[in-house]
Amino acid sequence: MNQKGRVCVFGSFNIDAVVNVPRFPKPGESLIAHDSMTGLGGKGINQAIAASRAGARIHFIGKIGTDEYTDICHRMLDNAGLEIFTLFTAENVPTGKALIFVSDDGAENMIAVHPGANMTITHEEVERALKVVEASDILLTQLENNIDALQALIEKAHRESVYTIVNPAPYQPIPEPLFAKIDLITPNTTEAELLTGIEVIDRTSAEKAAAVLHQKGVENVIITLGSKGALLSHEGRTQLVPCIPADAVDTTGAGDSFNGALAARLADGDTLEKAVIFASAYASCAVEKHGTALTMPTMEEAQKKMSAYCEFV
Repeated sequence: MNQKGRVCVFGSFNIDAVVNVPRFPKPGESLIAHDSMTGLGGKGINQAIAASRAGARIHFIGKIGTDEYTDICHRMLDNAGLEIFTLFTAENVPTGKALIFVSDDGAENMIAVHPGANMTITHEEVERALKVVEASDILLTQLENNIDALQALIEKAHRESVYTIVNPAPYQPIPEPLFAKIDLITPNTTEAELLTGIEVIDRTSAEKAAAVLHQKGVENVIITLGSKGALLSHEGRTQLVPCIPADAVDTTGAGDSFNGALAARLADGDTLEKAVIFASAYASCAVEKHGTALTMPTMEEAQKKMSAYCEFV
């Protein structure tokens, strides 16, 4: 595989506890699950593995705690297939954890996250990470770490002309001067509303939200609209990329698969339009599998999906 670009993924590393249930429990109700698993998760590592399997050269940077999961985390990463990773460790702070319910009804999910060590990135760790960012072609990050660390990394990427993708999830406020240093921002409808104050329900409202993000200084905007596709806004025009059909069984990590695949294809030299189409196909494959990080699709699976459903191929 021709791997042109180097992608630094800086982000969260969690242990996921997933239960599959026929429906979501009501408040106060105990519900019998028909399956459960514990595995690797966190938006950062999810996106790193997706980008790697979609063809990119990856250096993942994250942080875990000092607890019963420390050794397990290292073993999981050793088996994740990433080219390079840097895993910092926090003293007296637990590893990030996510509790995930996946419902048979629509394959939807409910997630509660305790970020733990993810929110304790220190100045010294940022300094070590800056060297990796400088040597990369793309920086991909999210908002599941402390914002001061993310700000330092984005500012470094901007100074070094490293293309920066920010997936603003889970939402936390972004300092206004930072928007102009982000090359591409990828909110979903909820995050777009929180960032702009505009309720996003369709293409028209998504275009209005994208315009606000452009006014803040972001050059390129992709707003993911679930089953309605993804709105791409750049170079003074908008394009709605349709959702590629899927027989969904688990939508957990759908956005992470999209962002990882997007970064991989941009790193390989695809145009933004082509990268969004591939990312849509990749996410379509991802929701047809149970789990997140270690069940991310291969590039071949996404290409097959594109060939079956996409007129652009």
